[in-house]
Amino acid sequence: MSTRHLSPADVLLTQVDRALRTLAPGKVTHQRPSPAQTLNEAELTDSERQHAAGLMRVNHAGEVCAQALYQGQAMTAKLPQVRQEMELAAEEEVDHLAWCQERIENLGSHTSLLNPLWYGMSFGIGATAGLISDRMSLGFVAATEDQVCKHLQDHLSELPEQDAKSRAVVEVMLEDEAKHAHSALEAGGHRFPAPVKGLMSLVSKAMTKTSYRI
Repeated sequence: MSTRHLSPADVLLTQVDRALRTLAPGKVTHQRPSPAQTLNEAELTDSERQHAAGLMRVNHAGEVCAQALYQGQAMTAKLPQVRQEMELAAEEEVDHLAWCQERIENLGSHTSLLNPLWYGMSFGIGATAGLISDRMSLGFVAATEDQVCKHLQDHLSELPEQDAKSRAVVEVMLEDEAKHAHSALEAGGHRFPAPVKGLMSLVSKAMTKTSYRI
């Protein structure tokens, strides 16, 4: 939903509603069917199941961050086309969020208890980037999606080979995230220098380690 014709109070209520729907278990629905839907459940040991659930919990937490980041940026974007770009990306990420949540539940586990913290931090970062400039905001999307792609590639190498369901979800997510990164740069996003990306990587690793366990 575009925020162009909403009052400040309406914008606030809309953002609160989106946050609650993102964070509340079972409230997110997907438009595209899950890539895991037609695949058979594999026989996993307890340790393999726990490891797969931990990795998918990290992926879910990353999608919570993506939702917050895009919503924060859309709220402060200056150009209508940039705002629309952010809102479209957020809608596509909803599928990832729902897929990961379904997979975690099928593995008998839970989403990260720290998701409200990740959402608040990411929303603030996204809104700040949007306030600085649209070019900076788009560049932050591209740099963030690059980090996400690296994590997803690592997860494909770590997931149990026989866990076709989790692997199918991660593979489609990887394709979508790479597309978002490319689109953000094509729209005029600033290319972040290596030191900034390195700092983002450190923050991302801290998030993934804690979300894997909690």
